[in-house]
Amino acid sequence: MSLIEMSVESIRVNLLNYQRVVILKEKESDRYLPIWIGPAEADAIAIKLQNVSVPRPMTHDLLGSVISTLGARVNSIVVNDLCNDTFYAKVILDMDGNQVDVDSRPSDAIALAVRTKVPIFAEESVLAKAGVKLDKEAEEATGQNMDEAELKRLSAFKDFINTLDLDDFGKSRGTS
Repeated sequence: MSLIEMSVESIRVNLLNYQRVVILKEKESDRYLPIWIGPAEADAIAIKLQNVSVPRPMTHDLLGSVISTLGARVNSIVVNDLCNDTFYAKVILDMDGNQVDVDSRPSDAIALAVRTKVPIFAEESVLAKAGVKLDKEAEEATGQNMDEAELKRLSAFKDFINTLDLDDFGKSRGTS
């Protein structure tokens, strides 16, 4: 198991369907890990990253407080699996010198990590499946230097584009 340290690069909103995605960036390279998350979790992460003051503690603040009150400390979080398009994570706690791993949604783990200022990691196997490497613009535009896994991942988009009837784009709805 190889862990790669990540940082929260940004939180973005898809303007077509208003879904949120948190973008994790590998600290030592230009590889990114996009993870779709819910609006509440996106807000919880963004509020802390932007140092917005809230009048009452949010759920993730409460979770951090409970962990601390019980004598444990958040050590790190790990995005540790990707199965059927669902990401999995663990919150790694230090409790009386023992490591305790707690299953978590990645969004909740990240929201807790930004509050407790602990490292965020992703397993290499997860990055191999879902990581996106941004190289030079020319390589990105031409599709050169993509490995077989990246080409396979993009094939669904290619298949979709090939099913489009481009002649229909100029016609208005309701007419043939």
